[in-house]
Amino acid sequence: MSRIGKLPIELPKGVTFEVKDGTICVKGPKGQLECPAHKLISFEMKDNIVQATRPDDSREARAVHGLMRALVANMVTGVSAGFERRLEINGVGYRAEIKGKQIVMQLGFSHPIEYNLPQGIEAKIEKNIVILAGIDKELLGQTAAKVRSFRPPEPYKGKGVKYIEEQIQRKVGKAGAA
Repeated sequence: MSRIGKLPIELPKGVTFEVKDGTICVKGPKGQLECPAHKLISFEMKDNIVQATRPDDSREARAVHGLMRALVANMVTGVSAGFERRLEINGVGYRAEIKGKQIVMQLGFSHPIEYNLPQGIEAKIEKNIVILAGIDKELLGQTAAKVRSFRPPEPYKGKGVKYIEEQIQRKVGKAGAA
């Protein structure tokens, strides 16, 4: 039995869960998320607790059991509390600002980088930290990875855009001539 798949999902107050026409729909105070349901995994709801079950121990059913449970758990967390990702900008003259639904970044290039935020993602900037927030964990992660990809941190001085919890493996520069 999948260790993740057999864990129950507790629905917080104000969150509703339903499966109809092969689609899982979770509604909450922050919004609504939908995801296609896998044909082998069924969900049972009893007393505000959702349980993912599989019909047999086939290879495909075992592979998808934990995945579907984790996706639904992330949807429930997203519509009730939301998700947040923080990116730190390091470097002399590196900065970011928000103009409407767009992040404009100066990252050492000859031109500013303008990135349009996807629907459902909001951004705030505090000093040199970009805070991305949203209810869809997958879309938030993709957006954070895209912003980081404009100038990934380099190993010599650590300049660039990095996740706040990321540790940069630093390298020693050139040794002086003897």
